[in-house]
Amino acid sequence: MSVKEELRTTVAGIVGADPASVADDDNLVVLGLGSLEMMRLVTKWRRAGLKVEFRDLAAAPTIAAWSERLEEARA
Repeated sequence: MSVKEELRTTVAGIVGADPASVADDDNLVVLGLGSLEMMRLVTKWRRAGLKVEFRDLAAAPTIAAWSERLEEARA
């Protein structure tokens, strides 16, 4: 599973949506993802060794932007 698809599945599960209904450019906050959930994701990814910042995710809350950021953090 690609980073983008894994992220889409994770976010869809949090907001109670079908992953297929979450587009790459959908605003995840509008879909129902709150700041607390974002912080939990940041914590999870940091524990996995990824350097991600809450401010980066909050500034561009889309699957496209987040997957790009996570791929950079994994490199």
